[in-house]
Amino acid sequence: MSEKQLKKIIIDPITRIEGHLRIEVEVDENNIVRESWASGMLFRGIETILKGRDPRDTALIAQRICGVCTNSHYRASIKATENAYGIKIPNNAKIIRDLVSLSLFVQDHIVHYYHLHSLDFVDVTSALNADIEKAVDEACRYSDSPYRNSIPHLTYVKEKLTNFVCAGRLGLFANGYWGHSAYKFTPEQNLIHMAHYLEALEIQRELSKAIAIFGGKTPHPQYMVVGGITSVVDMLNPQRINDFLFIMKNTHDFITRAYIPDMKMLVKMYQEDIQAGYGRGLGNFMSVGGFDFGDGQRLFCDGVIQDFDFTKTDSFDINKITEEVTRSWYKGKGKHTPIENDTEPFYTDLNNDGSLKTQGKYSWIKTPRYDDMPMEVGPLSRMLVGYVNNSKTIKPYMENFLDENNLKLKDFCTTIGRNVARGLESLMVCEFIFDIVSDLLENIKYYNEDTWSKYDFETLPNNADGYGLFEVPRGVLCHFINIEDKKVANYQAVVPTTWNASPKDEYGLRGAYEEALIGIQIKDTSKPLEVLRVIHSFDPCLACAVHIIDTKGKELTQFKVRTQ
Repeated sequence: MSEKQLKKIIIDPITRIEGHLRIEVEVDENNIVRESWASGMLFRGIETILKGRDPRDTALIAQRICGVCTNSHYRASIKATENAYGIKIPNNAKIIRDLVSLSLFVQDHIVHYYHLHSLDFVDVTSALNADIEKAVDEACRYSDSPYRNSIPHLTYVKEKLTNFVCAGRLGLFANGYWGHSAYKFTPEQNLIHMAHYLEALEIQRELSKAIAIFGGKTPHPQYMVVGGITSVVDMLNPQRINDFLFIMKNTHDFITRAYIPDMKMLVKMYQEDIQAGYGRGLGNFMSVGGFDFGDGQRLFCDGVIQDFDFTKTDSFDINKITEEVTRSWYKGKGKHTPIENDTEPFYTDLNNDGSLKTQGKYSWIKTPRYDDMPMEVGPLSRMLVGYVNNSKTIKPYMENFLDENNLKLKDFCTTIGRNVARGLESLMVCEFIFDIVSDLLENIKYYNEDTWSKYDFETLPNNADGYGLFEVPRGVLCHFINIEDKKVANYQAVVPTTWNASPKDEYGLRGAYEEALIGIQIKDTSKPLEVLRVIHSFDPCLACAVHIIDTKGKELTQFKVRTQ
């Protein structure tokens, strides 16, 4: 097909939070996506700021890479320094760090689906036409004990939504594609989802309290130091631990009675999209594993799956990670390991019509590759790798959902499947948090370990390299540090959204976002809801992948925001 027959659609920005992501797609005469480009539109410069700093201070700055993922970057940065210096932390400190990190998994997943993504499937205004009694019965199809499923409660939710609409105060619900033909939920199903949307606001607030019990303020916590943690008083206080467990118990109740049933509803009503393979993507999945507990058990497995081959996984090897900037607005040629890389901007501008220069550089996001191949990271990758590795923690959750909903493993590799994987991971993580608390209580009772490894900074090596490698809510996160004369000489962070949103590499291989868009059909090109669904299913966080810093004070571009 000639280029003249292709129509280009530009969506900028595409995210409801942590924005700066532009998607451009080309569609044919049937509105099927034939080519796509993902672009991070603002420059990231945190690595530049960290040069020359004391390695023990990097975490307090690196956590500001993002306003949402602060805990994740904080821990990865601390770990990179500890790894460089060979500092081993006590078990109690590791357990507290794990409890904070895993609580963040649960909170992040709930917020993502209900508040950032569900409205790609839920028509808010349709809920106003719901029959309350039918809605109560409908919820019982997906759960034996639906969450707050009563006629008075759903009547209250419907009246609240009606008042929003009638008053013209849709707020966060404004500017949606309401009435779009791609919406498939019934009015009753929309009402159930909106009731859970509102309940999830309270759940995520309580989870912030749980995180604060051990992690202190959020965002930008200060409970970790190189060598351990500082929240010893909270760890030794039975009431604080009980408060934490109480919140997690209520969260588990919401997940089992609302979140997972909503995933079953999503699968049933969007079965056609699953069978069409919408959002299927690369077929390459990567997980680095982690979060040990109990007697040698591990929450996540490490492994790499290539080309949808679910018969085996290859072991993960950090030395196979490289980055290149062929299509990114940075100087440099060829591929390098992250610690060899630099972050020197080289902006080549947009076309005169404001579109991306798709044949050249078109993104502030770099292009990471594993063994020269693009990878998808995140909950789907973790659950697939765990399933293939026969993980005792992961496989039962996957098998139960597959059997109950008549799905195949490849059905998970879709837009809908990513959401299901995220929901199942929330349930799994929430349940195993209780086991990890048991480890903490036993460790305090019988071993009474310290929470901080004492070390003498002056006797540590002047020069060292290290990395902090973790699974975080959105996928694989790694911070790399190079220390010379006890100062940071180079610092690089390769984050989940860098993997998923990476532009094409020198061979033309697409990143996960770009590949997942190929082949989807857009019913109305003026309202590209289908594109939003695919990209939002990855839970983009562009602030992690790019950042608004230019150390030379140069104006990079201008933005005009229109308000109603």
